[in-house]
Amino acid sequence: MNTPEQNVRKWDRLAWVVSGVVLVVVVLMRKIKWDTGIDFSFLPPVHASLNAVAFVCLVMGYRAIKSGRRLVHQRWMTMALGLSFLFLLSYVVYHLTTPETRYGGEGILRVIYFILLITHVILAAIILPFILFTFIRGYAGLVERHKRLARWVFPVWLYVTITGPLCYLMLMPYYA
Repeated sequence: MNTPEQNVRKWDRLAWVVSGVVLVVVVLMRKIKWDTGIDFSFLPPVHASLNAVAFVCLVMGYRAIKSGRRLVHQRWMTMALGLSFLFLLSYVVYHLTTPETRYGGEGILRVIYFILLITHVILAAIILPFILFTFIRGYAGLVERHKRLARWVFPVWLYVTITGPLCYLMLMPYYA
């Protein structure tokens, strides 16, 4: 029988593969467009909603663990991860099938939008494997290792889940 550490190493390899595939797909989706004949223009508010609800789940999961409710914490965090996964699927489908929407704002709002967008995209790309590593350690019962990662993964994930909807709200007037 494998130890939790041996299982974690196996799952970590899978997390790296998944993260690598996601990164490649996200980079390529800007260059590849598929004409499916289906109008996916309804998806941007879905993306924002999934991210916003994931944000709420993260906050609720944090509150649960701070009050000692480990199982409740686990459920909230699983929901946050599931919502983030649904967001990612929806986001990829949208960007593979729909022309890009350009931000049309000017002045300080343009600067704020691009600061939020750039930090959101960079941090989302970086944080994915670490979200998975943190999740894996939590489920493996490696609580101290989980906590050490979660201390810095959680605030970054929280930032990514709130800046996504903020970027959407700023871009919303420019959708066709």
